[in-house]
Amino acid sequence: MKTAGRLERLLASGRFVVTAEAGPPRGADPEPVRRKAAQLKGFVDACNVTDNQRAMVRMSSLVASKILLDEGVEPVMQMTCRDRNRIAMQSDILGASALGISNLLCLSGDHQSFGDHPGAKNVFDLDSIQLIAMARKMRDEGLFESGQPIKSGVPRLLVGAVENPFGEPREIRVPRLAKKVEAGAEFIQTQSIFNVERFAEWMGQVRDRGLHERVYILAGISPLKSSNMAVIMATKVPGMEVPEAILTRMAGVPKEEQKAEGLRIAVETIERIRDIPGVAGVHVMAIEWEDAVADIVRRAGLMPRPEP
Repeated sequence: MKTAGRLERLLASGRFVVTAEAGPPRGADPEPVRRKAAQLKGFVDACNVTDNQRAMVRMSSLVASKILLDEGVEPVMQMTCRDRNRIAMQSDILGASALGISNLLCLSGDHQSFGDHPGAKNVFDLDSIQLIAMARKMRDEGLFESGQPIKSGVPRLLVGAVENPFGEPREIRVPRLAKKVEAGAEFIQTQSIFNVERFAEWMGQVRDRGLHERVYILAGISPLKSSNMAVIMATKVPGMEVPEAILTRMAGVPKEEQKAEGLRIAVETIERIRDIPGVAGVHVMAIEWEDAVADIVRRAGLMPRPEP
């Protein structure tokens, strides 16, 4: 075991894990983070803390992760390459481990042009694959990226990454996953899955290369709040596949019943995904709808959460 974290213990034991996501607030008040922790505690094994998602200024992922930890929810601290150079990244990695944060998710990050400071300069000193390798080098070799030794305790973090089974060009998706595994990724959280058939095909390619034996894959689940949300995901979000059958199904119920229908689709998707070999768990992304997670987890038969 590389960490003392619940997520690593459950993954190593072969239990089907559940993670969720909590975006930090756009302010200094810690109470929104505590409220989200209360909604998720006991229903998830760990919770991602996003890092200025959509390139919009929010409370730092490091600080929000510590608040979650203090509230009894194990955090997965996200770190993007957009806002930090390798010096700042390594500093935050050391700080996270010193605070008892056990999980790190490495991402490139949304381009700043999509956020509220489009004139900001991005950094991208490293890409996500290089960030994975750097974090593993710090933990496993006790070395900074420069090659200098870490002198007073190496960081103990389970290192993860993301992957999109639906991105174009499709032929590079599994080779890109393989690069992240080679760099040292130990768990993967995927893009939201609506096209289960396409995801099953991708997982077949993952198994063909034996990658499911080297990395834990958590399938992304996003409950739809409305027919309009489904349309936006299908037409405006790059790398997202929402089948026409789901668009029709969401549009076919009255507006006031669409949230309930979106929850039913999420539960059905989890039930189908659990039958796909190589899937180690699900990552439920109920964006600003954290109270839906408990309902989804219960109805999908994933309660009670196991003790590691």
